Amino acid sequence: MVSSPMVVIASLVGCPLHGNVSDCETVVMELRRATTDDWAASRDIRLRALSQDPNAFCSSLESESGFDEQRWRNRLGHGITVLAWEGSDPVGTVTGKPDPHEEGGREIVAMWVAPAHRGTGLADSLIASVVDWAATEGAHEVALWVAEDNSRARSLYERVGFAATGETDAMRPGVDQLRMRLSLR
Repeated sequence: MVSSPMVVIASLVGCPLHGNVSDCETVVMELRRATTDDWAASRDIRLRALSQDPNAFCSSLESESGFDEQRWRNRLGHGITVLAWEGSDPVGTVTGKPDPHEEGGREIVAMWVAPAHRGTGLADSLIASVVDWAATEGAHEVALWVAEDNSRARSLYERVGFAATGETDAMRPGVDQLRMRLSLR
């Protein structure tokens, strides 16, 4: 079943990393639920994420760059993928899907925001879009896995209400991933 696309216009504050507060500006982003027709944009931002932040993911650029168009389209046919657009450029992405570890739950995967848009509130908006979707689906919780050495991501998830469950799993040699959960009830 394909549902109609969700469109959210978010006004976010963008500030230069090394500048004055007076240099901040409001940036308008469009957050839109991806459809199978967005497969190329979804592929491009996913490969960019894997290229720029390879240690944040369990998958690899080498693995996913070989996927064909049908595989990318199939990914968008399950759960929800939200793309954040600045004009015609995707600058953030997140996917929500049924949680294979918890019946009735949903799981966030493939969360990424382009470095120039970090600290603007975009990540919060992307997470909120999946949490809203999960609540609409009747889920009792949203969970995710995060690399134990990714303190910035862990802080983000804690700030928006996720808590560590104590569960860990090997992510890559020498680094575990931690499970975090947000109750919706």
